Amino acid sequence: MASYLALKRRPKMSVRTGSVNAGHTVIHGGKTYRLRLTPSAFVNPDTQLRIAAGANVDLKILMSEVEALGVMNRLKVDAMASILEEKHRTADRSDSHLVETIGTTGSGVGPALADRALRRAKLAKDLAELRGMTANVSEEVNDALDAGETVHLEGAQGFYLSLYHGTYPFVTARDTTAAAVLSEVGVGPRRVTDVVLVLKSYVTRVGKGPLPGELDPAEVVKLGWQETATVTGRQRRAAPFNFELAKGAARVNGATSLAITKIDALFPECSSAKDPGKLSDRCMDFIRKVEVEVGVPVRYVSTGPDTSEMVLVE
Repeated sequence: MASYLALKRRPKMSVRTGSVNAGHTVIHGGKTYRLRLTPSAFVNPDTQLRIAAGANVDLKILMSEVEALGVMNRLKVDAMASILEEKHRTADRSDSHLVETIGTTGSGVGPALADRALRRAKLAKDLAELRGMTANVSEEVNDALDAGETVHLEGAQGFYLSLYHGTYPFVTARDTTAAAVLSEVGVGPRRVTDVVLVLKSYVTRVGKGPLPGELDPAEVVKLGWQETATVTGRQRRAAPFNFELAKGAARVNGATSLAITKIDALFPECSSAKDPGKLSDRCMDFIRKVEVEVGVPVRYVSTGPDTSEMVLVE
């Protein structure tokens, strides 16, 4: 979704928040990219790429992505972003509570954020490897907004994994709300013009934790909903679309528009559609029901995995 918007709206800058335990898959021009830190807006060569002060950076993963994508000349990390180290991964993977009860990805995010809260974390500005790659991202974003430019902020992980508003203790180590995205970047809420909430046409979850209406794995395969998590490689659990969960997420995040992905998984006849007129009556009925139940208009509908397979619903 974020990659499509980067191509559609052509933002001056796109900022990624969160950490490396959230993987984003982008399929563009027949190529598949699996990202853990780089903003999905990299597909637009005119967009400057930034990583927020509130982000948690794994240097090895960052440099690997920057080199593979060829974005060294347009990606910068906020000087105040914290650094995830090997000791954090070791601590994450050796904690039986996190591994066996919570189902951690083992990326080291929790221990790294704990060090930041204890004021002993390394920051991007402290690393020689990042010399020339750091910036004051908050200042850059606000300057761009003052100049009338479009800026996109890309969140990471689902709302119900929020440390404060999610299914605690089966959550991530940070807040995942739109408000948290603004806080991590350093932008005031009055500067936001659109909050796009991304909803999948069915619900998935990887690891432990509640999943209302969870389907048997065999049924998930039968429906064609089986997915492999980008970071862990684990099979995701799945359940039918949940209107109450969607409504709750929209309310807390202050969503102004909705994007529904993988609509072709529910309505195969809509696969690869790019025009609203190509969406079936069954599909449109579902979309209208989502709008009524959630109380927010559906503006974007993904009909396939590629960035080009999108319907703009007016």
